[in-house]
Amino acid sequence: MARGSPQRRDLRGAPRRASHHLITVRAARPSDLRHLAGVEEEADGAAASPAPSGGERADQPGHLLVASSAGEVVGFAHVVLLPDGHGVRAHLEQLSVLPQHGRRGTGARLVAAAAEEARWSGFDRLSLCTYRDVAWNAPFYARLGFEVVEPTGVLAELRERERALGLDEAGERVVMELALGRR
Repeated sequence: MARGSPQRRDLRGAPRRASHHLITVRAARPSDLRHLAGVEEEADGAAASPAPSGGERADQPGHLLVASSAGEVVGFAHVVLLPDGHGVRAHLEQLSVLPQHGRRGTGARLVAAAAEEARWSGFDRLSLCTYRDVAWNAPFYARLGFEVVEPTGVLAELRERERALGLDEAGERVVMELALGRR
């Protein structure tokens, strides 16, 4: 960047880091679906159980976004719609970025795009469940504006299913929500 020219900034106003490849965030295409399980398994590491296929994810109500670089899927965000009492809520079910593309703003861009999709779909909140003390989990989401909330309704049921699956054995999990302002 030339001296004296304005520095590019991300959605929060922080200076953008240079990247070797342009990252594009867009709706997942059918041809992207075959890559999602591999991205999730590589991002979650050896301790992860087999990830759902992209087709299984696409079959759920909600939206599926991918981050791509040089034509390769390097991350994705999956927002599901959960029935909750008399309505439906938008819930960020999964966010995965390949480790070699981590810490470059890709996850933050995917979350921002997922929140925007939820907002334009008429939702006023986006929820998620995550590990409280893992740096790229709750602290990451808190930097993006999510707040820890007491789970009620379908979120309390979701937490019970997570406990039954043994997810809490790896660390304390919390429910977080992001308020989505109207545009």
